Amino acid sequence: MFASGQSCLSHLARVRRRIYYNPQVLSNKMTRVRWWMLALLFFATTVNYLDRIVFSVLIPVIEKELSLSKVDYGYLNGAFTLAYTVGFLFMGKLIDRFGTKIGYAVAITWWSVAACLHATARTAIGLGFWRAMLGLGEAGNFPAAIKSVAEWFPKRDRAFATGIFNAGTNVAAMIGPPAFVAMNAFLGWRACFLITGTLGFVWLVLWWASYRSPEQHPGVNETELRYIRSDDDAGSDEVKIGWLAALRFRQTYAFAICKFLTDPVWWFYLFWLPPYLYDVRKFKLTEIGWALPVVYLMADVGSVAGGWISGYLMRRGWERARARKTAMALCAGAMPVAAMAVLSPGPALAVALVSLATAAHQGWSANLFTTTSDVFPRNAVASVTGIGGCAGGFGGFLFSAVIPGYVISRFGYTPAFLAMGCMHLTALFLLHRLMGRMEPIKAA
Repeated sequence: MFASGQSCLSHLARVRRRIYYNPQVLSNKMTRVRWWMLALLFFATTVNYLDRIVFSVLIPVIEKELSLSKVDYGYLNGAFTLAYTVGFLFMGKLIDRFGTKIGYAVAITWWSVAACLHATARTAIGLGFWRAMLGLGEAGNFPAAIKSVAEWFPKRDRAFATGIFNAGTNVAAMIGPPAFVAMNAFLGWRACFLITGTLGFVWLVLWWASYRSPEQHPGVNETELRYIRSDDDAGSDEVKIGWLAALRFRQTYAFAICKFLTDPVWWFYLFWLPPYLYDVRKFKLTEIGWALPVVYLMADVGSVAGGWISGYLMRRGWERARARKTAMALCAGAMPVAAMAVLSPGPALAVALVSLATAAHQGWSANLFTTTSDVFPRNAVASVTGIGGCAGGFGGFLFSAVIPGYVISRFGYTPAFLAMGCMHLTALFLLHRLMGRMEPIKAA
């Protein structure tokens, strides 16, 4: 009897070990690998924007050393945005052709090398060349990240996930300015480019070691996989849509037009807010170090909240199109109010209104990016995102780099700020007309 009891206890111990340590047995308890993948996207986007904004934060120092004018500054930003625009076209195709893992790795390697080599610039032409090379590489970030979200999250969670990784842009804008000011004081502006560029290679090691598709990842159990694929539209992902074929769909043009109209607003604040605070509000470099983190902290809030709102409405039973457009309408409606920053009497109110603008834009973007995976199959998401990104980059080149340089030089900042306030409402109207109910495309 004693031996029989021991045998029973031994059997129970074996069963317990199987239950607690075997992931197959625990298939009813969902794994959380998708959140680690999202953390990697957040990290990459943060690095992407640190490499981008170090130039605008330290422009007073760079201007003095390289004898740059405001028009030169506009041209240098134009070199970045024009290359960024062109880069979207082939980066989106590259990522859909070779997959998220390889495509993202190529993009971050390219832009990290270019970021480091800013430190070698001795003339405006040399600096412009490396700005352009940086733009070409950085164009791969959003097509790869959006495609990864489409691979790893159900549609009702994608705007929220996009809002989280997109918040990396604002985290970079918060931590970057004070860090760059401190590094410049001790090491000089050239070292700032070397340090930020090196962060990309750290990310590359983590990405290459851990990224797989959900079906191939050993850490994903059946429960998580079923959740990720829970609201896929039947048959939609079997449709093969190439880069050229995507140009036949009005949904592609809806996304591209919205990017063309609204991306310049973000670029405008990114490029021209520091000079505006220097020139008009008479901020010192140390004051910029606290003002910009406040602005982009609110952008973080807007990014996550904008994505959460549409997901919340969908879980409450709203149709996908209605939920997305409602969240986007809330964001678009805030932009004209925020543009009044340029007319505000005091610097504190100006910073508060600019914070509203960045928050509303990021909430808008979290939902706009998700429309591509709402209507297109996963095999075409990066290509369509690249087409829209190209349109957004071209809009940024025109309306935040080239034109503002001349407008601000002749008429000041007021007309430029006010023009930025009406872009999102115009884009929302066109999105509604062209994308309609956001029905998934099921035939090429």
